[in-house]
Amino acid sequence: MVDVQIVLGSESDLGHAKKCKEQLEQFGIGAEIAVASAHRNPEKLDALVKGSSAKVFIAMAGLSAALPGTVAAKTIKPVIGVPLNVKLEGLDALLSSMQMPTGVPVATVAIDGAKNAGILAAEIIALSDQRVAKKLADYKAGLAKK
Repeated sequence: MVDVQIVLGSESDLGHAKKCKEQLEQFGIGAEIAVASAHRNPEKLDALVKGSSAKVFIAMAGLSAALPGTVAAKTIKPVIGVPLNVKLEGLDALLSSMQMPTGVPVATVAIDGAKNAGILAAEIIALSDQRVAKKLADYKAGLAKK
């Protein structure tokens, strides 16, 4: 089962998506990666979002980073934006992802924060999944020991 849908604006962002997916897999969470640009293929993105059974979306994009906001506009499920450092040290993508209008929220992690996006998605899923909650608690305990 796919609990998290990871959406990329470009195949060049695949390395970030793989880090996020690996983080999710540590918590036993199924994730799927898809490339669907908000600008170059909006019909594909629309079909992907509307057809997904995922509980959480993670949208990764650089430059103007319209992808997280576009996904959020198409669903009532939580959307986590990952701004990517493509130009301007990622500041353009960060501002695009976090400056959303009222009613279309995007939870935004740090620039290139793919692993944190996976952890935040796990925390959302853990609200209704005790198995994931236990794995998260163990993970956080391990961080404290470091």
